[in-house]
Amino acid sequence: MREIAQIYEISQAGCLLYLGSLSIVDIRSRRLPIWLLAAGGILAVGFQIIWGGVPGILIVLGGTVGLVFLAVSKATGENFGYGDSILIGILGIYLGFWNLLSLLAVTFTFAAGTAMAVLIRHKFRRKTMLPFVPFLGMGYAAVLLLGGF
Repeated sequence: MREIAQIYEISQAGCLLYLGSLSIVDIRSRRLPIWLLAAGGILAVGFQIIWGGVPGILIVLGGTVGLVFLAVSKATGENFGYGDSILIGILGIYLGFWNLLSLLAVTFTFAAGTAMAVLIRHKFRRKTMLPFVPFLGMGYAAVLLLGGF
């Protein structure tokens, strides 16, 4: 039992590192390389095969949330990026549906707070876009610190 807990803790640290790396890429280039997303997807599926701690239906539903966000990306002309949507699907596979929803609630709270602060300081323009992955990373770290996963 202890070994399973260690595998899970190592995977959490790995996910945090992955989100941190993707955050840097997102801030610098506003693009997420497909190879990094594919690697994350393979690791998420592999983790679920090895660990098996999330029921299959919750894994499928978590991945489906990513598909919903892909539809949002298409409908908004990629104002919400395809890479962000794919990453949400990957996190849905890794975390499962309910944990993903918790993560997204915290993430959107951080993003909204930042957007309000920037708006108040009059730094927003019509075309201002904030990279989303750093907020996913902050949300993931916050939920981990609060013991949510």
